[in-house]
Amino acid sequence: MGVLTGVLPKSRLERDLALQCVLSAFATGSFLTGTAVFFTQIVGLSGAQVGLGMSVAAAVSLALSIPLGRLTDVVGAKLLWVVASLLEAGLYLAWPLIGSFATFVAMLAVLASIETAARSAREVYRISVFPRETRVRAMAYMRAARNVGYTLGAGAGGVALGIGSREAIIAVPLLTGALLVLNAVMVSFLPAIQRAPVVADLQADKRGSAALRNPGFVVLSLCNGVLGSNQVLLNVVVPLWLVERTDVPQVLLAWLFGTNTVLAVALQVRASRGSETVPGALRAVRWSGWAFVVSCAVLAVTHETVGLVSIVLIWVGHVTITGAELWQSAAGWGLVAELSDHRRLGDYQGVWGMGHQVESIVFPALFTFLALEWGAPGWGVIAVIAVAAAVASHPAARAAERHLAKVGAPVGGLTTSAAT
Repeated sequence: MGVLTGVLPKSRLERDLALQCVLSAFATGSFLTGTAVFFTQIVGLSGAQVGLGMSVAAAVSLALSIPLGRLTDVVGAKLLWVVASLLEAGLYLAWPLIGSFATFVAMLAVLASIETAARSAREVYRISVFPRETRVRAMAYMRAARNVGYTLGAGAGGVALGIGSREAIIAVPLLTGALLVLNAVMVSFLPAIQRAPVVADLQADKRGSAALRNPGFVVLSLCNGVLGSNQVLLNVVVPLWLVERTDVPQVLLAWLFGTNTVLAVALQVRASRGSETVPGALRAVRWSGWAFVVSCAVLAVTHETVGLVSIVLIWVGHVTITGAELWQSAAGWGLVAELSDHRRLGDYQGVWGMGHQVESIVFPALFTFLALEWGAPGWGVIAVIAVAAAVASHPAARAAERHLAKVGAPVGGLTTSAAT
């Protein structure tokens, strides 16, 4: 019973949102597993066309991040979340109708924009609906739940790929769409949140504290994006390094991803403790940076080791990257909640999201080149990049605090709670 107490969320709202996370992650995870197969075998696109379409979608999402974040402030987080979730479901249901590269790119760009709007609305809702002292803990539970959902979804997608028939593969986006309709229904039944009464005044005031006018917050969002590149190491660089630069059997990859999932589910809440405040979140930033350094140092030597030694070192390196992931996530939740102007949460969320999008555009190519082409020195450069981001986060956070004080933002935000 004590174990369950540590794993399950404490309040009903936290449990409801965790369940919603499992459902939405299951839905998208099932499709992501077979994305390449669907587009190449069903739509008939080449691998290069799929990659180009995804790059276009990423660019569109980056360009619209701030406008869609501001839309959250205008229409309200819960309403936008529900509408965007329904539109997202509709697009997945329409995937089997795609018959050309042009429609594929258009559909993917629209989907990326809608997902960006939904993500902004979702994060604003989560920050707003929980009081200051429980925000980070609740978000940690939700991230653990999303890991469970993605794992289950990947399994479902794998079953469809195992069957291999056209009907089974086409069924995956249809299943995703149906589950996302259910997700929208679940979101619609979540408690309403009280909106800050000064939002309208700030919209009318062109001199309002827009997130882009808060240079400390902008820099902090980029630093968070750099530290968030742990995902690039986990999902791109380490698998390629293992296959091309070590003698480790490829089957180890399955165990590495399994270890990452188990640790993320079991330890995310524990790793988030203390990150509710700016000093606590910055402490988590430092831990994330150190974990990054240890990972790079351990992985760099596996090019020279053999046999069981390589297997153990790769596993250790992967575990420490997971630690960097857990601390970075916790730090991000605390910093964005404490250092956003809660009268313009959507605007701030749009800028914060840009850090993640820059990370996904820049670091896959950069880190892959550094590790695979430069070897150990390249791993050293990756570690330096992470340390620089961790170091720069501290003055950036203090500058963001000073800006919020200057514009009269409430300390820690307006601790709005769910409306009864």
